[in-house]
Amino acid sequence: MPDFWIIIKIKNLNFIKLKNFHKAALLFLTFTCSSVFAQITPEIYSWQQNPGGVTGYNGILADVQQVFYSANFSYVKCTGIPSYTIGPWAMNPNIPTNQSWSFKIARFPVPAPTPAAAGNGQIGVLVNGVVLFNPGDAMSYNNQNIWHRVAQYFEAVSFDTSGGHPAPGGVYHYHINMKKLYTPDENEHSPILGYMFDGYPLYGPYAFSNTNGTGGIRRMISGYMKRNITTRTTLPDGTVLQSNQYGPAVSSQYPLGCFIEDYVLSASGSDLDNHNGRFSVTPEYPDGTYAYFITIDAEGNPAYPYIIGPTYYGTVTPGNTGPGGGHVVISESVIQYIPSTGIINQNEPVGFELSQNYPNPFNPETNIKFSINKSALTSLKVFDVSGKEVASLINEKLIEGSYVTKFNGSLYSSGVYYYTLISGEFSQTKKMLMIK
Repeated sequence: MPDFWIIIKIKNLNFIKLKNFHKAALLFLTFTCSSVFAQITPEIYSWQQNPGGVTGYNGILADVQQVFYSANFSYVKCTGIPSYTIGPWAMNPNIPTNQSWSFKIARFPVPAPTPAAAGNGQIGVLVNGVVLFNPGDAMSYNNQNIWHRVAQYFEAVSFDTSGGHPAPGGVYHYHINMKKLYTPDENEHSPILGYMFDGYPLYGPYAFSNTNGTGGIRRMISGYMKRNITTRTTLPDGTVLQSNQYGPAVSSQYPLGCFIEDYVLSASGSDLDNHNGRFSVTPEYPDGTYAYFITIDAEGNPAYPYIIGPTYYGTVTPGNTGPGGGHVVISESVIQYIPSTGIINQNEPVGFELSQNYPNPFNPETNIKFSINKSALTSLKVFDVSGKEVASLINEKLIEGSYVTKFNGSLYSSGVYYYTLISGEFSQTKKMLMIK
């Protein structure tokens, strides 16, 4: 019997929440909530929460501690320290510290009329609570703010085996692909790795060939290429510089590609736009979404701009970036999301309902939410297209309430599956799609 949560409504705001009801383990939670919170979407369930108190570097609590959500935003509280091993950092005196981050992520992001610069400092957050920086190292040639240094060239010596390092102030972060968070698989659509601060998801390097979700899986190609230059006397937009603004000539000390201005947006042969993203169907967003993609070359090495281009695609949510950013105070009614289940709407009358699984399509795990309006023997089973039962998720007497459980299809092949809820005299069936 898989773990699941039973949530009972009591006096509108107070809830008794029982894990494995047959064991009668009780937890008490109080929330103010609204019917608009009911849908559990990827920006809520994708975070790598740490309910067991696992620690990472220097004994600091690791990954994401809490996730809350409202009608329009999800809120992520984290330390900025991953649960995997990090360090050492050669020639870097900085030490990662607990940042007590609190980020606010738009649930329904919109394109920006005027794209904002992806500036220095944190520009997004990974699913494990570690932050992302832009391609630069915040320094420029001769401190003129013209030829901006690429961190992958000037600071790579200080990157650890995962590709990250700490900044002054103890902020552990990535400029490039994060090797220990996930393993890229050229045969599968990459997972959501995090969210940029305009609310759009960041995926790994592999995606559907076509934006409509067809054509198989392949590596996404950056829209940027190195300029055909040997001297640094002009900028990518054609601006001719004064002699005192020249960068160093291309050489073994300053090879082509070590400055951001060494790159130009290609007119063809790429998948991604100037922001390093595209609008496309993904497993978590079957209707399509704008998404950013990590870029690597054919050998798996980081490829410019690595995570994001010079600007965001969407409207940036205030409070996450800049000096002092990343410590958002929640000033609206929210619901806490608990991993493996979610906290669902409790203000609507409970009836018999089987909801569409989420995510859908999925690989290999998905959530199934349902409600029953009276105590009854209840079963939730999964069948393949031939009608053969492949999994029995629930088969016991349940009381009135709303439930969420998971189905893990890692042992089964890709394809359409059906799940059927039977409770008393009521029954309902829906279909779901697993794509591996």
